[in-house]
Amino acid sequence: MNISATLKSAARTALLGSLAVTALGTVAAFAQEAAPAAPAAPAFTVDKGDTTWMMISTILVLLMTIPGLALFYGGLVRAKNMLSVLMQVFTITSVVMIVWVFYGYSLAFTPGNAFVGGLSKMFLAGVDVTTVSETFTKGVAIPELVFVLFQMTFACITPALIVGAFAERVKFSAVILFTILWVTFVYFPIAHMVWFWGGPSAYSDPSGLIFGFGAIDFAGGTVVHINAGIAGLVGALMIGKRIGYNKDVMAPHSMTLTMVGASLLWVGWFGFNAGSNLEANAYAVLAMVNTFVATAAAAVTWIVLETLLRGKASMLGAVSGAVTGLVAVTPAAGFAGPMGAIVLGIVATCVCYFFVSVVKNKFGYDDSLDVFGIHCIGGIIGALGTGILVNPALGGAGIVDYSTADFAAGYAGTATQLWSQFKGVLVTVLWSGIGSAILYKIVDMIVGLRPTADAEREGLDLTAHGEAAYHP
Repeated sequence: MNISATLKSAARTALLGSLAVTALGTVAAFAQEAAPAAPAAPAFTVDKGDTTWMMISTILVLLMTIPGLALFYGGLVRAKNMLSVLMQVFTITSVVMIVWVFYGYSLAFTPGNAFVGGLSKMFLAGVDVTTVSETFTKGVAIPELVFVLFQMTFACITPALIVGAFAERVKFSAVILFTILWVTFVYFPIAHMVWFWGGPSAYSDPSGLIFGFGAIDFAGGTVVHINAGIAGLVGALMIGKRIGYNKDVMAPHSMTLTMVGASLLWVGWFGFNAGSNLEANAYAVLAMVNTFVATAAAAVTWIVLETLLRGKASMLGAVSGAVTGLVAVTPAAGFAGPMGAIVLGIVATCVCYFFVSVVKNKFGYDDSLDVFGIHCIGGIIGALGTGILVNPALGGAGIVDYSTADFAAGYAGTATQLWSQFKGVLVTVLWSGIGSAILYKIVDMIVGLRPTADAEREGLDLTAHGEAAYHP
């Protein structure tokens, strides 16, 4: 965007000032309601096995991001942009960790209002080795610090997923600035809306908006995948197509590294899904089983589709199917039965294959690595499918009713649950889509989104970072 130097300087000063204010704890965009006085804390049991499992799960989710996602995306771009993708994912992960402990955890997981939390735990105030977070079992808890770290890894991978939609054509500074703004104004509120509640011991306390709808999301179908996917599509549309799109060869430069990255994603996803149970019990095992079988079914389905429709099965198709299965089963991991998870993987793959191979070509948008076609669409199929497959009559685990004395699991009915799921999906799409569009515009005004045409043609490895991923 061409704007005057004076305006650009003023805008840059204004943005830096606003970020500083945010870091000091006065996020102007979020008007907070006064938090109610905290009741006396009940006695909680903390089990070393649960704590150990959550520490391992946290490390597994980090493995998903670096090196998993970085290598998966890096192998899919051209060699001249490999290092730029690695740098973007690695730096996003590092930056978001700091933002999370400064104010992100507080905005996501403390009382505030239906849309966002407060600032009572800014800079992890009051969080130490003595504080705990309740799990989904009344009276059972894990150390709060491990919950902080587990949720931190989710906050890291979500904006990192977005970069696949506009890979090879965005400034490094723009990616990092957008990330800081996006997690602040989009991710943290969505996480609060979907996952914040009082816990089994205070189930009647105010909760996040989407949680209050009765929508269920075990490990992040809305919070992570729909959220990132729609932000990626908006970015791809606003930034525009890569130079030479549909003219030059833009094939992945290393399917070997992409396969390695996809495999690391699958391994790390067990922490992502099974870890979201917060306890090492049978529900964690259910989430693990579903993560195995839904992913396998999705990979096989994509392979079969390519064989039937194109005559040959590709490695790219196999890993695309696997990621689709992982995305779709994420919200359903601890709710669906194994057979339901297989069906979900098959259905999601058929729909995502259509979006990737037909819809994208039909409308001509340049979603570089199919973030929208796989993560957003797969997340929507998974979120809606969860509302059906949680039904005990279909082998699902049911939804726990915390208002009953025995916390019995039941099912409100397909229409009721699907409506709740749909409302959750709709809010996520609108919040992330509109919010992301505003933030892309702000970033474009401050630092500009795209590099010069010459820099893009030469490759972002050298022009943005002064080094190359490979040497002759």
